[in-house]
Amino acid sequence: MRSVICVHERFDAIWPFAADYWQERWRQTHGCELYRTREPEARAPQIVPDPASVQRLVLLGLPAESEDLAPFSALEECFHNAQRTVSGAGIGEAAARGVSFIPHREDVYWGQSVAEFALGLTICALRRIPQTYAAMMRSHEPWDYHPQTGRPGQRGAQFGDDSRFTNGTIAGKRVRIVGAGNIGGRYASFCAAMGAEVAIWDPYAHDASFAVARARRCFHLSELIKDSQIFAPMVPLTESTRGLIPRETIDALPHGSLVVQATRAAVCDTEALYRRVLNDELALAADVYDVEPVPLDSPLLGRDNVVHTPHNAGRTIDANRAWVEDQIARFKPRD
Repeated sequence: MRSVICVHERFDAIWPFAADYWQERWRQTHGCELYRTREPEARAPQIVPDPASVQRLVLLGLPAESEDLAPFSALEECFHNAQRTVSGAGIGEAAARGVSFIPHREDVYWGQSVAEFALGLTICALRRIPQTYAAMMRSHEPWDYHPQTGRPGQRGAQFGDDSRFTNGTIAGKRVRIVGAGNIGGRYASFCAAMGAEVAIWDPYAHDASFAVARARRCFHLSELIKDSQIFAPMVPLTESTRGLIPRETIDALPHGSLVVQATRAAVCDTEALYRRVLNDELALAADVYDVEPVPLDSPLLGRDNVVHTPHNAGRTIDANRAWVEDQIARFKPRD
């Protein structure tokens, strides 16, 4: 059994660590060869010695046309990272001669990374961790907790939160989530485990999804948000979800609520959201935005009620390795 991975470096630029991890995993059981190229027009038969003896082939960032697959005459199984269904002339011809193609799934690997990151954003926003981190490097003002005379509602000893917005612990908070899927369901379960009261609106999810997420099912978006303290829309951006959270919903969020954005900004009416954030009516913890990169003169940057990161919630070495493990698991077992 000869197993070969062909990778173009343009793939490595998007999926770092993945190709080498795949080779490492296959080497542990039955051996594997990896061929890497940076030539713009490179094709697999040009870089693989004796392609006719290969039974398992992985093409990462390389084409899979007829001229690419035909030389692999003994091929039994193939994965091509740009192929989601068995389509195209080359793939169709190879499938007709008995080659089994592994469908490319790319939407199931980021769930843990994004959900954990969203949890981190939430805690950072509740406790103002990034703001006080930055302020400590400028002055000793963040250390000054003690007013000369204590008064009700006034900042006191070791209290660094902003009482104008949802703050303190996740425990006891009303967390309201849109989407019970791969990311939203995980985030819900994390918040529930920390003691939050969690509800989710997702008209397409099965009841079991809410049970796994440890969240109450809410059947109406308007009901979901009316008592929200932490609001997290966590659905992918599609034609049906673009603008799913309209201006009316944003305007109905209770004053002081924290909005967490870690999937795609455009599922919300961002104009309405940013307006309320800039008016100090809402707090925002965001990894995604309507315009990326965020302009350096954006009024969202550096605000006391905004925590911001540059769209890097999903990509971790663990997520990329999980992607590899999923592909490997769907190849036939080998003794």
